[in-house]
Amino acid sequence: MKETQNILLPGGLKQFRILKSKYNLSAKDILIIGSNSEKIAEKMIENEVKSVQIIVNDYDSLMNSRLNLDKDSKVIVRMMDFDNTDFGDNEFDLVYAQASISLTNRNKIVKEIKRILKPDGNLCVSEITALKKDYPPFVRNIFDSSDILPLLNDNCIDYYKERNFSLLYEEDISSSLISFYENAASTLKKNSENLTDKEKSYYKKLLNKISHESNAYLKLGADKFIGLKMLILRKTI
Repeated sequence: MKETQNILLPGGLKQFRILKSKYNLSAKDILIIGSNSEKIAEKMIENEVKSVQIIVNDYDSLMNSRLNLDKDSKVIVRMMDFDNTDFGDNEFDLVYAQASISLTNRNKIVKEIKRILKPDGNLCVSEITALKKDYPPFVRNIFDSSDILPLLNDNCIDYYKERNFSLLYEEDISSSLISFYENAASTLKKNSENLTDKEKSYYKKLLNKISHESNAYLKLGADKFIGLKMLILRKTI
């Protein structure tokens, strides 16, 4: 449980555990998209992958990722736009994205993922979803504040099939969001007590965002509208 709490990503370790049970990671070249993924990357190293790289899309995330990795870590972290990377065509066996590409520019990101995946390469993705087609303004504000464009939970696979991915496995892991928001609220409270006034001012927007989202999910009923769907897919064209 302690290890899961240290992974501040929707889904915690669940997505990785499921992937590991369904997919042979050994000797694979892997790209992870999104911040706070360092522990997932280290888990992949333990499973004897050939290489693991993480890309993040802002400088603060880059610095945080490097601080969270040991100096002798084999994980490489780079800053790139998710929809316009520096990688060559057909470079990765697996792209792993844990709640990191459910964005308004998802179409461009997925197109880029297809480009850098090897023929028959795989995508393991969890999507922040809408459990219902219609949701209240306070839930829409949560999505908008994070630049999220949610897919409808029951129709995730249709989106990827339309983009020439075939489905290998899917699972609704929405229940894991409870732990994520509980951990986020707990971490926020703990860290806020240790921040200086200057740091609180600097991180005010982020702290308020985490506090608002956690409260909305845990107390105001957002759990009835926000979901998380995991897919393991294969590039077909």
